[in-house]
Amino acid sequence: MFSFVYAFLCFCALGCRQQASSQVDDGKRYICRAVPLIGDATSCPVTLLPEANAGGQEEELRNTVMQLRDTILQQKATISKQIGTINELTTKLSLCASTSDDRKYEKGASWGKEKQNTMGDVPRDPNDTIENLGKTMQGLKDRLENLEQQQMRANISGAPFPSELRDLLQRRLVELEKQLLKKVSNLEAEKSMLSNATAAYRMKTESTLNALVERISELEKGGEDFKSPEQFKLSLPQRTNYLYGRITKSLPEMYAFTLCMWIKSSASPGIGTPFSYGVPGQANEIVLIEWGNNPIELLINDKVAQLPLEVRDGRWHHICICWTTRDGQWEAYQDGGKQGTGDNLAAWHPIKPGGVIILGQEQDIVGGRFDAGQAFVGELSQVNIWDRVLKPAEIQSMANCTSYTPGNVISWVASNVEVFGRGAFKRPLEMCQERLPNT
Repeated sequence: MFSFVYAFLCFCALGCRQQASSQVDDGKRYICRAVPLIGDATSCPVTLLPEANAGGQEEELRNTVMQLRDTILQQKATISKQIGTINELTTKLSLCASTSDDRKYEKGASWGKEKQNTMGDVPRDPNDTIENLGKTMQGLKDRLENLEQQQMRANISGAPFPSELRDLLQRRLVELEKQLLKKVSNLEAEKSMLSNATAAYRMKTESTLNALVERISELEKGGEDFKSPEQFKLSLPQRTNYLYGRITKSLPEMYAFTLCMWIKSSASPGIGTPFSYGVPGQANEIVLIEWGNNPIELLINDKVAQLPLEVRDGRWHHICICWTTRDGQWEAYQDGGKQGTGDNLAAWHPIKPGGVIILGQEQDIVGGRFDAGQAFVGELSQVNIWDRVLKPAEIQSMANCTSYTPGNVISWVASNVEVFGRGAFKRPLEMCQERLPNT
């Protein structure tokens, strides 16, 4: 019985195979299997299965695997780059923290000294340091923006961007920004401190120099052991542009004046400029000058009058010049006698106040720009100025040593005369009788 059943199943299998071979391949596959006989079933039951498209499924699986592989590689590269950035930012932050604690500047230190840079490429100058820190900060911000763009691309491609990494980068950047701002503030404070120290040092130096000049002036005065305050003379022995005297007081506005002095010179040609008064806007407000072979000239507001005076004989002479704004009238006296008069010299022009009086130099600008060719060479004494026209008897009494009248505007006192230049001196004056021309 068993043999019969086995033979029957084999027959069915052969029949099914022949039938499949004789038919055209319609894309279907048949599978036979042994089943127990139930009832009157005499045929070979088969189950029809749909064809599986093996090639398409394989290609789809391959594409999926490749896409997952590319995504994993991209994710790995992004994470590696971000880890490198974190390490770099951490290193920079550590350098900032360490150098900010180690680097100390002593009071009065300058940027010229050798100092370690803060971030490896920071220059020594505060302005360059601030500029480079700003560039570094901008570079870090650009990197953060680049990471954010990478995050956007990762979101578009479906790859997740680690939020922990982004938060860490943001915190690091904020901390670094605080450190940089603090360092910029410290550099600004150090710069201000250095500027203040420089200003204080400059003021101290100027004060020391002024004290030294005053001391030298005192030594040059020889103790100023004068018999009376007006008994001294100003000696200017060389024709230079740096030897001169200056009256510490200025003139008020005047509509008339008298200028008197004792003068001694043998310079040739021309004695130079014994007296000059300059005001802002007019350096030749009042000038007494003799240059070249010209006679002595009186300039008022840059208007000129030639004076009939002759003092180049190397002896002491007493001279006075009187002027009034009314019609510009003037008078010239030498050794007590009137030598000449004139008018229309800066008529109706008031003498301007607030200028500078220089003895021995002609001013091209107020108080300066002297020309050695116009410098006075000789000795001056008892330079006095009145705001009125003196009477002839007053002038004669001073010239013949009968009396001495100090000026009511400028008086010849040692404390009113400053001396400038090595070689210029204030010395005791000879007795008046020794200065007379016939002595």
